[in-house]
Amino acid sequence: MPQRLKTPIPVRYAALGLALCGLLLALARLALWDGGWLAALTLMACALLAALGLRDLRQPRHAILRNYPVIGHLRFLLEYIRPEIRQYFFESDSEATPFSRAQRSLVYQRAKGEPDNRPFGTQLDVGRQGYEWVNHSMVPTRLPTHDFRVWIGGSPGQPSVSAQPCTQPYHASVFNISAMSFGSLSANAILALNQGAKMGGFAHDTGEGSISTHHRVHGGDLIWEIGSGYFGCRNDDGSFSEERFVANAADPQVKLIELKMSQGAKPGHGGILPGPKVTAEIAAARGVPVGQDCISPASHSAFSTPVEMMRFIARLRTLSGGKPTGFKLCIGHPWEWFAIVKAMLETGITPDFIVVDGAEGGTGAAPLEFSDHVGAPLQEGLLLVHNTLVGVNLRSRVSIGAAGKVTSAFDIVRLMALGADWCNAGRGFMMALGCIQAQTCHTGRCPTGVTTQDPLRQQALVVPDKAERVRNFHRSTLHALQELVQAAGLNHPSEVNAHHIVRRLTDTEVRLLSNLILQVEPGALLGPIEAQSKVFRLYWPIASAHSFQASRPAVSASGPPLHAGGLPGTAPATRA
Repeated sequence: MPQRLKTPIPVRYAALGLALCGLLLALARLALWDGGWLAALTLMACALLAALGLRDLRQPRHAILRNYPVIGHLRFLLEYIRPEIRQYFFESDSEATPFSRAQRSLVYQRAKGEPDNRPFGTQLDVGRQGYEWVNHSMVPTRLPTHDFRVWIGGSPGQPSVSAQPCTQPYHASVFNISAMSFGSLSANAILALNQGAKMGGFAHDTGEGSISTHHRVHGGDLIWEIGSGYFGCRNDDGSFSEERFVANAADPQVKLIELKMSQGAKPGHGGILPGPKVTAEIAAARGVPVGQDCISPASHSAFSTPVEMMRFIARLRTLSGGKPTGFKLCIGHPWEWFAIVKAMLETGITPDFIVVDGAEGGTGAAPLEFSDHVGAPLQEGLLLVHNTLVGVNLRSRVSIGAAGKVTSAFDIVRLMALGADWCNAGRGFMMALGCIQAQTCHTGRCPTGVTTQDPLRQQALVVPDKAERVRNFHRSTLHALQELVQAAGLNHPSEVNAHHIVRRLTDTEVRLLSNLILQVEPGALLGPIEAQSKVFRLYWPIASAHSFQASRPAVSASGPPLHAGGLPGTAPATRA
C-alpha cells in the first residue's frame, strides 16, 4: 500500500478537506465582512461539495467514492463521456463499431445531398486480409436510370405458381427500409421515414409493432411485419385474429405481408415492452391495453410445424386478397430451415419472399450475449437460404431480401452477388434521420429524437427536413449502385454474381468470391446428396416437414453426433 494512504489524513481526502476549508472560510468572510455575491456563491459551492463528500463516505454502493470522496466522481464522469471522447478525438475513420466514422459520414453526406467524392485515393488498406473489390469491365454500360426494381410475388405477365397464389405482385426497389417499430422509433422518425419512402418510391417495413397512425399519414408503401405477438391482428388473449388482420391487410398502402420468425438482433428471444411505455398511441397500433406489459413470445402460437407454417402463410395471402406474403428469419439450426423447405415441397405452398436477417443486424436493444453470439451472420445465412432453394428448384419462385449493416452501394452489390434480390437497411436510414450512434436507443434519451417517446426530445426531429434526407440517401445510394453496375459492364444489379467480387486472402493471394463460397447446382438436393456440402449431408436427411425438431442427431462421418453448427463453409477453392 502506498505510504500516503497510511497517513492520518490521506491525500485521497484532499478534495473533501478543501471543500470543508472553503466552506469555513466563506462562512468566516460572511460573518466578519460583507462578502457580497461572490462569497455567497463560494459558500454554496463548498457546502454542496462538502455535503457530497460526506454522503460519499457513508454510502455503501461504491467503494471508490468511500475511499475518494468528491474527487471519485471524476472517474464516473470520465467513464460516462469516454465513448464520445474516443469517437470524436481518438478513433480513426475506419475503426469503431457497429459503424465506423467513414460509414456514418457517407450516409450523412448522401442524406444531406452533399458531394461524397473523396480526393487523394482510398483510405482503406488494400493489402489487408479480407479487402474486397468489384472487377470492372473495359466496355462499361450506360444505363438510363438508377431506379432498379424487382418483382415480388410473380409479375403481371407471369403470376405466382404457389398454392393460393399471389395475385397482387409488387414492383419493389432494390433498397428499402428495414423493420423498425413505432415504439422503438419515435412518431416523428416514423413520419419522416414513411414520407421519404413515399417521395422516393421505395418500401417501409413497419416492424412487428404493426401499423400506427404515423405510418398512414404520408401513404408510403408498407411492408407489414407480423411477429409472434400478432400486433395489429390479435385477439385479446394474444392469438391471431382473422378479422383484424383483414382490416389492416386490405389497406392499399400495405404491399407485402411479412411473418417474422426471428430477427438478427436477438434470434430465438421474445420481448417485453414495459407497461409504463405502452402509451395510448402504441396500444392502438398493437391492439393491446394501455399501460400493461406488451409481450412478444419467443415463438408463434398460430402454428407449430413447418407444414402448418406454410399453410398459415397461404392463409395470410388469401386473407390479404392475394398480396405477396413471406417471412423473415435469422438462420439458426440448419435442420429447421431445411424442414421449412421440405414443407414447401410437400404442400406446394411457397412464400413469395424470404428476408434473411444477419446476426450483425439489429436496430433495437438486445441482451449482450444475443447480440454477440446468437444467430448466423448474414453471409452464411443468405448463402444457405439461396443455395437450398436452388438445390430444390424453388429459387425462381421465391425472392430473397437481405438485411444487415447495409450503408453503401458496394454492400448491396456484395449481397446480391451472394444471392439476394434486394436489400433492406435499418440503421443506415436511422443515420439518414440524424442518428449519431450514441447507442442510447434503449434508454429513452436519444439525443436526436430518433428512438425516444419523449415528446420534447423528438421535437428536435423536423419531419419535412428529415424526410428529404431519407429520400436523398436512398437516391444517392442507388445512383452509386448504378455507377458500379455500369463499371462492371452489366445492365441490372441482378446480373451481379460472385464472379464479379474479388477477395484478398494474403499479401500475395486473392480469389474470386465464387471460388470461396458454397454453390449448389439446380435440383441437386432432390436426388442423392452424398456429393453435396457437409451441411446438406448432415442435416438435410434429419429434417422433417412435420417438425422443427431433428428426427435424430446428426452424425459426422469422422466422429460423434453433431447437434449444432455446420453452416456452409467454403467450397474447394481455385486461384482466381
